[in-house]
Amino acid sequence: MAHQIPTRPPLQLAIGERVAVGQRDTEWPEFVFVTAAHGSGWVPARHLSASSGTAVLNTSYDTTELPTQVGDLLEVLAEDNASGWLWCRSGSGREGWVPINTLEAAP
Repeated sequence: MAHQIPTRPPLQLAIGERVAVGQRDTEWPEFVFVTAAHGSGWVPARHLSASSGTAVLNTSYDTTELPTQVGDLLEVLAEDNASGWLWCRSGSGREGWVPINTLEAAP
């Protein structure tokens, strides 16, 4: 299954960075929407010091998503099974998060 990326620019957050915590995602319940001084995006709630209001990042996080097409071969670089996403590299060298439910193992 193909994966389309959001139009919002990716957000890179550092340990100790303060963010405003917004709504929890209904499709991906591990994620909450955060707003930082330099942008906004979805972050696993477990990476934050609080589940509402103002929180501090306890793990750095990059919200970059990788667009995919059916038939793309990807290299898995990191697994976040708790949230249902994998950090992958495409054949062109581009990297980002891809939902596990859009992928199948290569034969």
